[in-house]
Amino acid sequence: MSDDDYVYDEASGEWVPASQVAAGPAADDAVVVRDAVGNVLADGDQVTLIKDLTVKGAGQTLKRGTLIKSIRLTGDDQEIDCKFDGIKGLVLRAEFVRKRT
Repeated sequence: MSDDDYVYDEASGEWVPASQVAAGPAADDAVVVRDAVGNVLADGDQVTLIKDLTVKGAGQTLKRGTLIKSIRLTGDDQEIDCKFDGIKGLVLRAEFVRKRT
């Protein structure tokens, strides 16, 4: 396709250059991580636990209501990476956390 070609984009309802449409699908591949109630999570968010979780290998239980600060997304739509005192490499499932507003 040349730069003069235009394609109708059904999502926006507009005619857009073909070169822009070719670059568009890369942005749609981004993983959206949602918490237990459906809020979208992002890097740096604070979350609270919605149930008690036993941490394997650490001999600790994280209680319901525990605040986890500064999460990082892993690229998986159900896992978040975080830090907590005394536990290295803690990975939590998004279904067990709620975004703190």
